[in-house]
Amino acid sequence: MKKILLLILACITVLSCKEKQAETATATSEEVTKTVETKNELPFKVNPISHATMVLQWGDTTIYVDPVGGADAFAAHPTPDLILITDIHGDHLNVETLEGLDTSNAKIIAPQAVADKMPEAFVPLLDVLNNGDSKERFGFVVEAIPMYNLREEALKFHTKGRGNGYVIEKDDTRVYISGDTEDIPEMRALTDIDAAFVCMNLPYTMTEVSAADAVLDFAPANIYPYHYRGSEGLSDVANFKTIVNKGNPDINVVQLDWYGGKE
Repeated sequence: MKKILLLILACITVLSCKEKQAETATATSEEVTKTVETKNELPFKVNPISHATMVLQWGDTTIYVDPVGGADAFAAHPTPDLILITDIHGDHLNVETLEGLDTSNAKIIAPQAVADKMPEAFVPLLDVLNNGDSKERFGFVVEAIPMYNLREEALKFHTKGRGNGYVIEKDDTRVYISGDTEDIPEMRALTDIDAAFVCMNLPYTMTEVSAADAVLDFAPANIYPYHYRGSEGLSDVANFKTIVNKGNPDINVVQLDWYGGKE
């Protein structure tokens, strides 16, 4: 009789332990899911237009970045509230595209070199930022970050001080847009970046290896490779992802269609 009672108690103990393990496993799974969702949850939608051009829909605010390609490319999107222009080159600044857009309620943030090329009609809309300057518009703080080349053979493409990368911040969410740059110290020194758009195309900016190395330094939560077609073809974005996730698997690499499926 005593043996039977001991056996029953043992079975009850085993079943109880299994139930606790199952509860723990479920709780752990829920915590992991919640962590992943929280890590990758962003308060805006990214709409890639082409190459360096995108539309960020952030709540009720529509942000155009380097709008080129003609006004028709933006027909499916609301009119811009904020326009960010990084440089004077044609894949970042196109006056005809700007003239075709409804910018009546917009503010345009740009470096002086870009402002110098803008028609008189746009002057009242302009906020000129030099590297290191910042401006608040529509509840967003926009900071101008340097963008320039480091390689001797590429110095002619982007001189320091001419163009701007940008950090956009609202409600503790920070977004970095690199513009045309190499893996400069100012990029590597960035902190608390929730989403980063980083270029990688030769000969104008940098290789995907250099871009990945910089990304591992400043460790954004989410990284969007963009601006990866150059005169030498497309950069190896898959290799970029491999390097980043091998160095830091917690960085979420997001691949969007920047070239209409022509990668």
